Amino acid sequence: MKLLAGNSNRQLAEAIAAALNIPLTRASVHRFADMEVFVEIHENVRGEDVFLIQSTSYPANDNLMELLVCIDALKRASARRITAILPYFGYARQDRKSAARTPISAKLVANLITAAGANRVLTLDLHAGQIQGFFDIPVDNLFAAPVISDDINERFDGNKLMFVSPDVGGVLRARSIAQRHNADLAIVDKRREKAGVSEVMNIIGDVSGRNCIMVDDIVDSAGTLCNAATALKKAGASSVHAYVTHAVLSGGATARVASSSLESLIVTDSIAMTEAVRVTKNIHVLSISGLIAEAIQRISTESSVSSLFD
Repeated sequence: MKLLAGNSNRQLAEAIAAALNIPLTRASVHRFADMEVFVEIHENVRGEDVFLIQSTSYPANDNLMELLVCIDALKRASARRITAILPYFGYARQDRKSAARTPISAKLVANLITAAGANRVLTLDLHAGQIQGFFDIPVDNLFAAPVISDDINERFDGNKLMFVSPDVGGVLRARSIAQRHNADLAIVDKRREKAGVSEVMNIIGDVSGRNCIMVDDIVDSAGTLCNAATALKKAGASSVHAYVTHAVLSGGATARVASSSLESLIVTDSIAMTEAVRVTKNIHVLSISGLIAEAIQRISTESSVSSLFD
């Protein structure tokens, strides 16, 4: 088994390698002066089971191209099997036609990864489960729920917990966490006037006197979470926290979180943390390196991955 890391999230790749007690494969992944991607692998990978770790986070197009070039390099080096590990799958929010004459970019990305030569894909908390069907190769979609649940058990005593979905579309995700803690579920009903701007309308459920924990898969502008936190506080919530798998946190999101009603925003390291995230006092990071390392080990030994979540 070999581990190869791109440049999108080197820290996570090193943590996964440490958990597996396997060194990262020596390789050069860099750019020429005109920003073309160049990859050179400095170890023999012929006949090896290779796991390539590369999130397609910001800059999404650069990191995606780097992933594709790495896959091609491994294929031409005669790797026996190439597993593309995308802790964060970019373009996942473009999983359907939102209007006439618009693309389904998630399907295009799936086609590119398959055409480049990947034999299977491992990812985490896909924005839409149907994206697995966009691939013609096996896809393992991991869930951060076990890691999140363990952290909730450590941070909260379990009294007066109320799990909250920040929008109607995330009810199933929030419910799965709530069931692990035998807790109630509330829903924030919001109306989005335009992309990147959301307006909280009302709360479905009684949150008065409860410690509210919002659960979501992606935080981008953080407008939804911050507006929802304000609405929950106005509805009488004792405290408001949020657990989100993928911390995109674009633009002024970190400043928005820092000045919001959120007592804490807990995210995973599926996307490399920026300095702005590190210095924001109410943003905390959970590592999903152990979860991914265990999945890699099971794939390598042809064991069940789904039993991780039984």
